[in-house]
Amino acid sequence: MHSLDDARAVCETHLPGLLSRLSEVPLAELEKPESPGLDLFRAAGGPGLVIPAHHGGRGASALEAVRTARAIGAAAPSLAVASTMHHFSVATVFALAESLRSSGLEWALLEGIAEQNLLVASGFAEGNPGQSVLAPTASGTPVDGGVLVNGSKRPCSMSRSMDLLSASIAVEGEDGRQENVLMLLPAGTPGLSVHPFWNSSVLAGAQSDEVRLTDVFVEEHLLVPVSPPRDGETDALQTIGFIWFEMLITACYLGMASALVEKVFASPRAGHSLVADLGIKIETAAQLVDGIAHLIMTDTYDNAALTRAMVARYGAQEAIGDAARHAVEALGGMAYIRSPEVAYLASACHCVNFHPPSRAATSAALVSAFRGDALRLA
Repeated sequence: MHSLDDARAVCETHLPGLLSRLSEVPLAELEKPESPGLDLFRAAGGPGLVIPAHHGGRGASALEAVRTARAIGAAAPSLAVASTMHHFSVATVFALAESLRSSGLEWALLEGIAEQNLLVASGFAEGNPGQSVLAPTASGTPVDGGVLVNGSKRPCSMSRSMDLLSASIAVEGEDGRQENVLMLLPAGTPGLSVHPFWNSSVLAGAQSDEVRLTDVFVEEHLLVPVSPPRDGETDALQTIGFIWFEMLITACYLGMASALVEKVFASPRAGHSLVADLGIKIETAAQLVDGIAHLIMTDTYDNAALTRAMVARYGAQEAIGDAARHAVEALGGMAYIRSPEVAYLASACHCVNFHPPSRAATSAALVSAFRGDALRLA
């Protein structure tokens, strides 16, 4: 598939040798909790992919990051999902580089991500039923020199391989009001522990277990107050993070579906009509994801851009699901029975529906946005 080949070429340019090394490991091994995927990613310089070159990173553009995520998704689904959590956390931080530098955040820690190939896990809120996708899952109590943090994040990808944890926490201010604060925390900090959570065999290699924080002391220089949102809109940090996340996570599943469709393309029994239909679905998803990348590359991070990113994610999600289902059907029952990869990729593709915010949870907000109001993610 030409577009998948292009994605692989981009990945090779920025992370040379990674795809080759991944291809030497059976997919079943790459998808286990003890997968070597993250080690191979780290060895290839993956942690610095989206960090600007002047900060010591690989300097990949948003479009190049999309292509890389797609290529990795086709080769190692768990690694694609896990690395997305790193990339969107890092990209969000560096998009606000100047303001964060002036805030007093320990900048040497950030630049060390690229220089030392550090992995950053995301402890931002997840979409639990009945809970806001923006609400922090940990809280902080002010103490001398910092805050004392308690709470947990589950699931939290790269929980057992992370070097740093980035997270939002709710801290009570002097006026009694809660404010959201960005926290950057070394994984070895006392009080931070990891506990089993992910019981599914699908995407188990992403190491998505529970990270628990128990009376964790976080020094002031590792905290950054987040500006309060206006009129219910998401703030700058959340908006940038959402746009990067929706782009990259969708690209991961585009890669998984592409791997299935590529098998159909190689099948002599596939007719022109079927191949064309599958190609249209995959390329539709690719163009929608590319559109989000172009927003990022023009530094368009307003509420209208967030709306466009969410629409693109859901449109691509639908195309990816359709392509995966039709590809499995085209490959036939014997391929499904005899090739564990076909069954696994089909199951993994389905997980595109589970990442927050869900389509159902966002429908009312999207309707309001289509009518001219700001998109307000609950």
